[in-house]
Amino acid sequence: MAYVTVSEPDGLDAPSIAAVAALDDDLRRGMYAYARRARRPVTRDEAAAAVGISRKLAAFHLDKLVAAGLLRFGFAAGPVRRVGRKPKVYEPVAEAIQVQLPVRRHEILAGILAEAVLAEGTGETARDAVLRVAGERGVAAGAEERARSRPGRLGVERALTVAEGMLGRYGFEPSRETGTCVRLRNCPFHPLAAEAPELVCRINHAFLAGLLTGLRAGNVEAVLAPGAAECCVELGQAR
Repeated sequence: MAYVTVSEPDGLDAPSIAAVAALDDDLRRGMYAYARRARRPVTRDEAAAAVGISRKLAAFHLDKLVAAGLLRFGFAAGPVRRVGRKPKVYEPVAEAIQVQLPVRRHEILAGILAEAVLAEGTGETARDAVLRVAGERGVAAGAEERARSRPGRLGVERALTVAEGMLGRYGFEPSRETGTCVRLRNCPFHPLAAEAPELVCRINHAFLAGLLTGLRAGNVEAVLAPGAAECCVELGQAR
């Protein structure tokens, strides 16, 4: 089963932010755009000519784009031009790079919906399939977190602290209201949640309830508690 794993403590993807920041330069932006248009690996000479600079300066900026994770490099096929050396060539990485503030995790919701379509059981409605898959993914995410952090037996406050750390990485912006209540100040699925609030909120609830199950935090529950411009779920001591 696949699901999204994030590692930044505030849910912000630092490598993606660095990659976008690297494009805040006309020359780098121009060479990156040229490499994408080319649809093939490009040489330093070609990149230099595309933006009207020297090969040496182009090499500097191309290597910066590689370091930022926007381009990757290899070596051109064919005969060696100089003894022991083939020219470097550059091409864009296949992975998408995206930064959104506040944090959005639409890929989580898309993955749940896609799996539900493929795994809908006999006699199961589409809605039931989606909620089942959301819960299963939440359980898997919580179990992985438990295996990684090995928190031991979880009391209510400790369980909420572990959940806060994990949900912060997902971009929920958890806020401890009391010792036994955590509000989630950001909905990573907005604005989709605004278009289909009942469905998306229930998916969110199923995912978070599953996450608590995976953490083995049976003394904490996820409760639907919609709030303006916030996540529709809060975590608190199980009743």
